[in-house]
Amino acid sequence: MSTFHPQVMIHPLAVVEEGARLAPGCRIGPFAVIGPEVVLDESVEVKSHAIITGDTHIGAGSTVFPFAVVGEVPQDLKFAGEHTSLRIGARVRIREHVTVNTGTTGGGGVTRVGDDCLLMAGCHIAHDAQVGARVVVVNCAAVAGHCVIGDDAIIGGLAGIHQFVRVGHGAMIGALAMVAHDVIPYGLVQGPRGTLDALNLVGLKRRGAARADITALHAAFDALRDGDGSFRSRAEALADSDSALVRDVAAFILGPSERQFLTPA
Repeated sequence: MSTFHPQVMIHPLAVVEEGARLAPGCRIGPFAVIGPEVVLDESVEVKSHAIITGDTHIGAGSTVFPFAVVGEVPQDLKFAGEHTSLRIGARVRIREHVTVNTGTTGGGGVTRVGDDCLLMAGCHIAHDAQVGARVVVVNCAAVAGHCVIGDDAIIGGLAGIHQFVRVGHGAMIGALAMVAHDVIPYGLVQGPRGTLDALNLVGLKRRGAARADITALHAAFDALRDGDGSFRSRAEALADSDSALVRDVAAFILGPSERQFLTPA
């Protein structure tokens, strides 16, 4: 049975199926469709013609704009109708024509999008992706299945992130880039084939990174590019750095990965 709080506003031309749970302050626009397993937390707004379906839970204060499709089944030929889910955090803005799919059993069964993300018009978040907090995915960018996107990352317009790729927190992917390998935290990737060119200095400064940390990251970037030994051994040499940001980079490189790494150009 559907649960509607008295403060929920549902347009008479919307479809809210039996079983859906809508918290106080939710607003459902005309011609929107809310499926039977959907849970909307406080003050979620679903604008006209948006579709929320599947086992989908959207956090408080989020907004879903017209013609977005959130919670549909994965675009995976191995998917056979098994029950999987989608979890979206609070204050997420899902703009027009965005698609976000549920997970697959082979990928853990859950697609996640963290708090305060902005998914711009026409972008796609595929099955089993794990998107952190405060991530911006710009217009028509695509995040493939099983990707892990760290907090505060920015994925530029029309960029493509290959399946299983990890993008470290605070990284910036330039427009039109095709990224087929892992991107270190705070990295700046540009060019059609995704080259790790530099550090995301603008992002670091916006987040108030200390000058000492930025200087240490510059030195670490140079060491990863020009140091002796393998890329992994260069990262191991950074693991005891005095800078927490450098240690973040080292831990990312030394952690589990399904892909190779973009190395500094």
